[in-house]
Amino acid sequence: MTDNNRVYIFDTTLRDGEQVPGCQLNTVEKIQVAKALEELGVDVIEAGFPISSPGDFQSVVEISKAVTWPTICALTRAVEKDIDVAAEALKYAKRGRIHTGIGTSDYHIQYKFNSNREEILERAVRAVKYAKKHVEDVEFYAEDAGRTDNEYLARVVEAVIKAGATVVNIPDTTGYCLPEEFGAKIQYLFDHVDGIENAIISTHCHNDLGMATANTLEGIRHGARQCEVTLNGIGERAGNTSLEEVVMILKSHKELGLDTHINTRRLYPCSRMVSNLMNMPVQPNKAIVGKNAFAHSSGIHQDGVLKNVQTYEIIDPQDVGIDHNSIVLTARSGHAALKHRLEILGVKVDGERLDRIYQEFLRLADKKKEIHDDDILLLSGAERTSDRHIKVDWLQATSGIGMKPVASICLDIAGEKFEAAATGNGPVDASINALRQIIKRQVTINEFTIQGVSKGADDNCKVHMQVEADGRIYYGFGASTDIVTASVDAYIDCINKI
Repeated sequence: MTDNNRVYIFDTTLRDGEQVPGCQLNTVEKIQVAKALEELGVDVIEAGFPISSPGDFQSVVEISKAVTWPTICALTRAVEKDIDVAAEALKYAKRGRIHTGIGTSDYHIQYKFNSNREEILERAVRAVKYAKKHVEDVEFYAEDAGRTDNEYLARVVEAVIKAGATVVNIPDTTGYCLPEEFGAKIQYLFDHVDGIENAIISTHCHNDLGMATANTLEGIRHGARQCEVTLNGIGERAGNTSLEEVVMILKSHKELGLDTHINTRRLYPCSRMVSNLMNMPVQPNKAIVGKNAFAHSSGIHQDGVLKNVQTYEIIDPQDVGIDHNSIVLTARSGHAALKHRLEILGVKVDGERLDRIYQEFLRLADKKKEIHDDDILLLSGAERTSDRHIKVDWLQATSGIGMKPVASICLDIAGEKFEAAATGNGPVDASINALRQIIKRQVTINEFTIQGVSKGADDNCKVHMQVEADGRIYYGFGASTDIVTASVDAYIDCINKI
């Protein structure tokens, strides 16, 4: 079925990754990510779960139209209606795949389906055969395969391959397996499934115990030739296997003799773009794409790197798209330089939108000596929310030793101005209290996270906020060189969503 030295990259950033609370994208943003994934060189893009919502359905339709050569995949349950809707959503795909499946562990069979092994096996076969009527390329997932008895799992895999599955996904849905255990499970399938050579075996590992990448690698080493991953390792709970980690492991360990066909120089720009669009920070010590991934602070390390970079660096930063000689943007940079840097970071803009971002860029450049990549991405993200219903007209907050923090604010709500003032435990608290005097609604702040973009007193900071109103959770995001402004923007972002 496949070149045994080729590992296919199945990216589920837009499906499993987007299930993270507060990280939902609109269709335009999903298309932007899909096109970046195409440039990155992924083989399969899982574009959504079409029956779950009209938005997901439309996203699969539009992504199918927007990209050319990657396979577009749509997720379903082992339900005929799901499969019909997925097939309809994929009608514009140049290469479409239906990804259907069912839970196979005794936990799922007994507690989720109140069923038995034989009935689940029959449902699995029936779903694959039905999907096969719509598309030639059908992937089957055995949900919670990590905790499924190997003998029964082998029976299911053999049956769905005979029914026509071209790919069989073996997920460690709960992230429970030890690497050697997961590798042994894949090996068991190759040793006991008749006809396994007629399908590609795939891994889909979660990171609940921090072993997703290790499990994926063990699966590959034992014969899996597709791995299901997300950029930055985002996903439900502790996340999914990180695309960039698997790709760079295989590239670095040439003795494995495996290739992914990924353009690794697009890894860092794609990582930044996804982080920006989903308002989800990348931890500084994240492997491959973290801010500190190629930073050396220890004197011994610095001395070694200066003498020979390979003493402490096993990857050339430029191999993952980190260009230390990139153009430095300042207040004197023009439209062309800004547009060029945005395009390198995966954001393609033109016309009026570029003009709006450029004006914000000039305002920020007046405050900062140098503009960094994350600053630029923040500007492009802030521009997306420029048409909000509620906006800050002006804000003033004062605090100091021996004085009570006080804030005054003026909001523009659909063109009408409202002013208020309040005190608080600090300038941020005072500003939020002033806001609440205007927006008289019961809103509880559950989470409040501040992240610096880079080092320096003039740094941009990001604020991520989670609030609760009327029993529902909303997420907001703000960014500014001023922490009070960023906090207020994040709160207003939540209010606009409410």
